[in-house]
Amino acid sequence: MNYKLIIGVAALMLAACNTTKKNVETQSEQLATRMAQLQQRGYMYGHQDDPMYGLTWKGTYAGDSAELGRSDVLELVGDYPGVMGFDLGGIEMGDARNLDSVPFQRIHDELVAHVQRGGIVTLSWHPRNPLTGSNAWDVSDTTVVRNCLPGGSVHEKFQTWMQRVGDFIETLKDDEGQPVPVVFRPWHENNGSWFWWGQKLCSDEEFHALWNMMQDYLRDERGFKNLLWSYSPNLDGGWTEERFLQRYPGNDRVTLIGEDAYQWGAEEDFVKQLTADLDFLSVFAKRNGKLLAMTECGFKNTPDPTWWTRVLKPVMDKYPLCYFLTWRNYSKEYFGPSKDEPSGADFKKLYEAGNTLFLKDIAK
Repeated sequence: MNYKLIIGVAALMLAACNTTKKNVETQSEQLATRMAQLQQRGYMYGHQDDPMYGLTWKGTYAGDSAELGRSDVLELVGDYPGVMGFDLGGIEMGDARNLDSVPFQRIHDELVAHVQRGGIVTLSWHPRNPLTGSNAWDVSDTTVVRNCLPGGSVHEKFQTWMQRVGDFIETLKDDEGQPVPVVFRPWHENNGSWFWWGQKLCSDEEFHALWNMMQDYLRDERGFKNLLWSYSPNLDGGWTEERFLQRYPGNDRVTLIGEDAYQWGAEEDFVKQLTADLDFLSVFAKRNGKLLAMTECGFKNTPDPTWWTRVLKPVMDKYPLCYFLTWRNYSKEYFGPSKDEPSGADFKKLYEAGNTLFLKDIAK
């Protein structure tokens, strides 16, 4: 018997099995691996609606094609953010534009373009209140989540809303027709009570049922394998494991643990709360094998011109974050950098730091 031949064939079969296994790795798993590898080099910068409009230009609102390709970040530092965020609020209504007046076709095009240039994208969703018809911030009724669930008065309506989200996600494909990976971040800031899915608006059991219903629909029924699910509560300042686990969907349902952390008040309070939260979240994420990010952050209109490197960066440097994302630059309320505002020079210092990653750093 030719044992060398048998061993050789076995080796080829094993290689073929490994190749097949590698080929069936989902887009979300590939994205998680990539983000974990990038985190070893530093943390990425992200910006909401970065290519849509800026502090002094309104390309999307005005429909001015001459402003296509603009970006406040690009014009300040000569590079795109590594991460771009977009929002689906309004898709549930069948609207052509989202809650910030951005056309969904434009969101599709910019999202796919950023992935194809080597960037990473994240999607949030601020759905309207399905019970009252008002916006996501309408907290006038404490039964909205309950009524979205099976047997509720708006369950069928909400099923249609989920279908419309799924229909949009299904269009997110590259030039070769392959689904592009997306960090999907529904039901964020749920420990607050300013959205209809917030802490005081539904029970923990109802929140879990809402999360599971949507995830089961998109992941299992629709079969999307390109969504990396992010659980992103708001800045708390006093997390304990018991409290955090009250609404945590579970390790089988979450890949990235995020936190939305804005400075709304005194600098000292912000630093103290953020440090306390990241102390807890970094340990929890490591123990449970999860990625960690600041999924929203910023200081409205950045009144402190040294805020980026003096306040925010020293805190972030202490933790294994894979990215931090500042909210949008709208002329009356902006959170990201711009050459047209005083903190731009300080943001350039953050850009030049060795552990901050932008598009050129991650697309090589």
